[in-house]
Amino acid sequence: MTETRTLTLAEIEDLSFRALVAAGTSEANARPLAVATAATEADGVASHGLAYIPIYAEHVQCGKVDGQAVPVLSRPRPGVVAVDAATGFAHPAIDAGFEALIPAAREQGIAVLAIRNSYNCGVLGYHTARLARAGLVGLGFTNAPASIAPSGGRKPVVGTNPFSVAVPGEDGEPELLIDQSASTIAKSEVMKHAREGKEIPLGWALDADGNPTTDPDAGLKGSMAPSGGYKGVGVALLTEIMAAALTGATLGINASPFSGTAGGPPKTGQMFIAIDPAATSNDTFRAGMVGIVGAVRAQPGAHLPGDGRRGKRIKARDQGVAVSVATLDRIKALLG
Repeated sequence: MTETRTLTLAEIEDLSFRALVAAGTSEANARPLAVATAATEADGVASHGLAYIPIYAEHVQCGKVDGQAVPVLSRPRPGVVAVDAATGFAHPAIDAGFEALIPAAREQGIAVLAIRNSYNCGVLGYHTARLARAGLVGLGFTNAPASIAPSGGRKPVVGTNPFSVAVPGEDGEPELLIDQSASTIAKSEVMKHAREGKEIPLGWALDADGNPTTDPDAGLKGSMAPSGGYKGVGVALLTEIMAAALTGATLGINASPFSGTAGGPPKTGQMFIAIDPAATSNDTFRAGMVGIVGAVRAQPGAHLPGDGRRGKRIKARDQGVAVSVATLDRIKALLG
């Protein structure tokens, strides 16, 4: 059994911040990443939480990501916000973009944020949820290094390429949060199993010959299994168009891996679309959402996407989060 220790969310944020700064990240860049790490742990997505801090630190030190980068924002059109992440972390670039995106969407009804020369943005739903808390419907797309082969093929051409949709609720929290990758499972989960020497469930990945495998290392050398077969490949291609082709970011087939030290900055991208529901629905949006949500909740045992994260977040605020002692040891080693 994995040994754990319970930390408060404030302790997780502080530990993440100090480790990132110690690795060479500016305080301005480390803070949004540390805040997101704590929120990710609170939501129960441990694969993208503290376990990623040693990887982030390694990538700063090897030059895969510029910890001192300063995002550059531009406004090419009234409804378009563009940010060049300058090969730095995605989180400060997204923060800078949202400062312009949110008021633009409120003023015009809809606005988009295109980010290029970026990096792994962590849990995509964390970012779209912020748009929902601002009263906007948030859509997000982020591309990743190629890890999914096309239907009938064996060589990866697109990444796990998540997309997310977050819908505002009456209590200030997202009422509906869809956050899913184009693969059956996020690649980070396969990487986590590989680090821990555990087999993966059949259906998560394919080996280099295109056969299903329970060996995480074989899966990492082969292809992630697309969710829903060819439909998952379609989702990955859609996201590649939105997050890479439309932003000017690097395609997944040309991006360096998010793991290890090989290659330079991945220079991937993110696209966010923010919509003010009052501008498109003639004030019927809330009634529509009540109908959708009510139809789901009326069924015994049914739940909405995002319900699990909300419950875990509330519990984490009160009771803290159990984190791996092995992960904590790796982070403490960064601090000396």
